[in-house]
Amino acid sequence: MFIKQIIIQGFKSYKDQTVIEPFSPKHNVIVGRNGSGKSNFFAAIRFVLSDKYTQMGREERQALLHEGAGSAVMSAYVEVIFDNSDGRFPTETPEVVLRRTIGQKKDEYSLNRKNTTKNEVMSMLETAGFSRSNPYYIVPQGRVTAITNMQDSARLEMLKEVAGTHVYEERRSQSRKIMEDTEQKRDRIDETLETIRGRLGELEEEKEELRAYQDKDRERRCLEYAIHHREQEAYQEAAARLDEEREGGVEQTDDDREALKRSEDELDKIEKDISDLQTQAKLLTEERAQLEDERKDTAKQKAQIELDVQTVLDNQTAAQQARTQHASDLRDVQARIQQRETELAQLLPEYNAKREQEKTLKQQMTDAEATRQRLYSKQGRQAQFRTKKERDVWLRNEVNDVNMALATRKAIIMETTEGIAELEEQIGRLENEISDMRNRIENRGDEQQNISTEVQRAKDERDRLSDERKNLWREEAKLSSVIDNANQELEKAKSFLGQM
Repeated sequence: MFIKQIIIQGFKSYKDQTVIEPFSPKHNVIVGRNGSGKSNFFAAIRFVLSDKYTQMGREERQALLHEGAGSAVMSAYVEVIFDNSDGRFPTETPEVVLRRTIGQKKDEYSLNRKNTTKNEVMSMLETAGFSRSNPYYIVPQGRVTAITNMQDSARLEMLKEVAGTHVYEERRSQSRKIMEDTEQKRDRIDETLETIRGRLGELEEEKEELRAYQDKDRERRCLEYAIHHREQEAYQEAAARLDEEREGGVEQTDDDREALKRSEDELDKIEKDISDLQTQAKLLTEERAQLEDERKDTAKQKAQIELDVQTVLDNQTAAQQARTQHASDLRDVQARIQQRETELAQLLPEYNAKREQEKTLKQQMTDAEATRQRLYSKQGRQAQFRTKKERDVWLRNEVNDVNMALATRKAIIMETTEGIAELEEQIGRLENEISDMRNRIENRGDEQQNISTEVQRAKDERDRLSDERKNLWREEAKLSSVIDNANQELEKAKSFLGQM
């Protein structure tokens, strides 16, 4: 891979389109006088390949456009054509044409004459070996001198950066963090699996019990069916004999009629018993299905309750630890407050004495200063004023200045007094808030107990309503079965009426 051709237009000193070629696949040297454009040429290459000219504002893009005589340049582009015969660029073309175009309001990339995004271009350059984490594939002017004058530690850091050690260390730290997170997740998964295995064991036992119940229920139904079938066959045989006797006999006696009537009554009774047994079997089947659903719901509720109990225990433990810590912190704060109050009580008399002494000394100094000023005034008053009128004007001005100073001091004293009152009010409010917070901390246990009681009451009400709903479902199933039997009896009566 090497550069075959570079096309520049409107970039810095290149106003018109400039094609630079050919390039050797081995080494190329650019020579020229100072100011001939060597730096601009390398800047154009870095403009396309490196990260130096990213996140540019409008003024920075304007600075890269050509400025000179003639019409103003509104846009510029730099196009680099690579030889891709070795296939380092994943484009499956023999040449790769990479162009970057800028203007006052645009900054675009194109790859093989098609617009593309900056991220795709940088990803392709990373694939070809132009790594952003190792920006030493372009050595600008002054870089070698700077490397030569570097400290040994800085040069070692640069060598690590060139070798990719920093990237390796960053990725290793990220991998370690991912491994630690994975280990913690695996531990949690193992705990969950243990819980699931224990639950599966319980479900297996319940499954065996259910299977045994189903087997016994199947045997019971088989036996009931066999008994009913045998009785029905016996009754059918008796009815058939009676029919044969009735058809084959010439004379019908009253006894035969009574026997036939009894047989028909017994047959109706048997059919009614069969219908009742079928109804009971249907009710038992529905009740078994409901009981199975209730068993599943109960199992789910049991698992949820166990999880809730564990959560409540954990929360209680954490709350107890927090309460203990808060009590310890409160005791420490109270001890420190007591200690500071004791120290303040010891220092307050000395502070008041020093303050009184300071006020006395300030008053003495003020009186002495006033006396000194008065003496100086008397000493130079005859030479200062030519007439009595000038002296009186000066004295009135001095009196006014003194009155203004006194008024200013009074205002400062009033403002200070108001500030002290506000601070005392704020201190009182803060003390009330501290008292309220202490009361809330002390009453937190009672509030938690009340909330727990309300939650338990709500859960009991929910369980009661759930049981009531299940009972209503059973009653509904029974009533549906009775209605079905009544409908069957009605159909039989209608059929019998039609036959009559």
